[in-house]
Amino acid sequence: MKFEYTGRHIDVTPALRSHVEEHFERIKHLFNGRPSKAHVIIEVERGRHRSEIILTWRKEVLTATTINSDMYQSLAQTISKLEKQALKIKDKIIDKSHKKKKVGAVTTADEVRPETPKRRIINARRYAVKPMSAEEAAMFLDDGQDSFLVFRNDENQRVSVIYKRKDGNYGLIQP
Repeated sequence: MKFEYTGRHIDVTPALRSHVEEHFERIKHLFNGRPSKAHVIIEVERGRHRSEIILTWRKEVLTATTINSDMYQSLAQTISKLEKQALKIKDKIIDKSHKKKKVGAVTTADEVRPETPKRRIINARRYAVKPMSAEEAAMFLDDGQDSFLVFRNDENQRVSVIYKRKDGNYGLIQP
């Protein structure tokens, strides 16, 4: 692997170089001995240590950037990000080459029946049914990410459901 270093507002010391090369030694098995080139850019600005590595491997360009208070930690985190990207690309390549081949077969329309997927009931998270008014429930629904809210109505002490409608209004279900 070829390394190219660029330092902005900092000198690239031999210790930093050896740190980067040592971390890349740990993940070189991912690259299968294929030639690759890494451009390491380190920068210090207002006490923030920024490291960016641009790695050219196969036909891919992997890029990772990290900002930290320590340059060595910043470089280590950047290299771990690159490792994740390389693993993802390598898994894609392996999956693509191991796909099963399609075999053409002649079938009649009577033989082909689409399988109906078996429906499952998946338990959602539990909701704490809190006593509140419908207006409070609408405000609570605005704050959250949910599209509905189960609550106990203050007026009649019954469990109610309020939901967001497609037209932007709210729907209220009262049993």
